[in-house]
Amino acid sequence: MTTTEADMHAVVIDGFGEPKDVLTTRELPAPEPGPGEVRIATILSPIHNHDLAIVRGVYGYRPPLPATPGTEAVGVVDAVGPGVTGVETGQRVAVAGARATWADSFLHRAEQLVPVPPGVPDETACQLLAMPLSSLILLDDLGVGPGEWIVVNAANGAVGRQVNLFARQRGVRVLSLVRGPASVRALEQLGFGPVLDTEVDGWAERAAEVTEGAPIVRAVDQISGRAAGALMSLLAPRGELVSFGALSGQPLIVDTGAVIFKQAVVKGFWGQQRGAEIDRADYLRLITELVGLAADGTLRLEVQAEFPLDRAAEAAVLSETPGRNGKVVLRACAR
Repeated sequence: MTTTEADMHAVVIDGFGEPKDVLTTRELPAPEPGPGEVRIATILSPIHNHDLAIVRGVYGYRPPLPATPGTEAVGVVDAVGPGVTGVETGQRVAVAGARATWADSFLHRAEQLVPVPPGVPDETACQLLAMPLSSLILLDDLGVGPGEWIVVNAANGAVGRQVNLFARQRGVRVLSLVRGPASVRALEQLGFGPVLDTEVDGWAERAAEVTEGAPIVRAVDQISGRAAGALMSLLAPRGELVSFGALSGQPLIVDTGAVIFKQAVVKGFWGQQRGAEIDRADYLRLITELVGLAADGTLRLEVQAEFPLDRAAEAAVLSETPGRNGKVVLRACAR
C-alpha cells in the first residue's frame, strides 16, 4: 500500500468489540492542526489496558465511530497551528491523554506537550506519562509517609513496578502480591520486596511476618473480584482500599463485616480524571520528577514487542497475554 504526502496510515475501528476482530488499518488524510494545536509525527505508541477497554466500548469514554484508538505516544512535531508559540518543528515530545495516536500522525494541544531529553530512549518516552503519572498521583493520593506500609496486588505489572519505584524514592514500604514464582523473582531482581506469591498456601499469614506486624494502611487493588477481599483482610483499621483496575473482569467482592468493623474506606481511582483535576503547579512538579527519573536512568520502561500499525490486532492479543515483562507498542509506518 502506498501513500501520498497528504495521506497517512491509521488504525481504525468501525464498531466496538474484541480488538482482534475490530482493529483494521486504512489510509486517511493527514490531520491539519488548528489554533493552539500541533501535529505530531508518531514514533511509538503503547497499547494500554484502557486503550483496549475503549476499543471494546467499556471504558468511561466512548469515541464517536469510526475512531482511531491510542492515547499516548512519543513523536516529533511536524506542523504547528495558528497561535502556537514556544514549540518548534522537529522537537521530540511525549504526550498522554491524547486521541488517535495509533496513526502516522495525530493532533494535540501545544500546551500539553512534554519535551523529551535526548538521553531518554523512545521506548521509555512513549509510555512515560500515562501509567507513571497515574502511579505518582496515586501515591500522592494515598497520603502515606516514610516507614508506612501499603500493599499492591498484580505488582509485577507496569503500575505495580512504578509504585514500588516511586515509593522507594519516598521511603514508603510496599508489600507486593503476585501470582507465580517467576513474578516473585522478577520483582526481587529489581530490588523490590517483600514479595508474596498468592498461589502459595499460607501467604496471608506470611504477610504479618514480613511486615513484622506493622499496620498496612493502604491497599491498591488492580484485580477486583475476590482479590479485593483478600486485600481488605490485610488492611489495618481505618485503612483505605483503592480500586485501580479490574484485571479479573469481576466486580469487587469484599466482606461487609470487614468494611464496617474496620471502618475502612473503599474508593476508586481513575488516572485520567485525576490527572485532569490536579492544579498546574502539582502537574508540573510530578512531570518534572518523572522526566528527571527517566533522564538519569532511574526510570526505565521496557518494551516487550514492537509491531507496525497494520498488525495492531495481533499486537493487542499479545498485549493481553500473561507473562509479559514490558509493553507492546506500535511503530508508525512513516518512521
